[in-house]
Amino acid sequence: MLRLKRLFTIKTKFEAFLAIYAMALGACARGLHYLSEYPGLGGELLFLACCSAVMVVGGLMIDGVTLKQAYES
Repeated sequence: MLRLKRLFTIKTKFEAFLAIYAMALGACARGLHYLSEYPGLGGELLFLACCSAVMVVGGLMIDGVTLKQAYES
């Protein structure tokens, strides 16, 4: 079980950047879907919300990795 858990643990900033990139691709795809479903201002606001969520989570992930590395040192 511990070996499986270690597969899904982000240990370095590079791994965090890869995860953020994957989330950003998914958020942009979801945002484009919202733009096609809800044309106009509503779709644009939903697209902005998707991208903003990735920025917030990405910052928290990078801070978490930095904090974890400082704590373990």
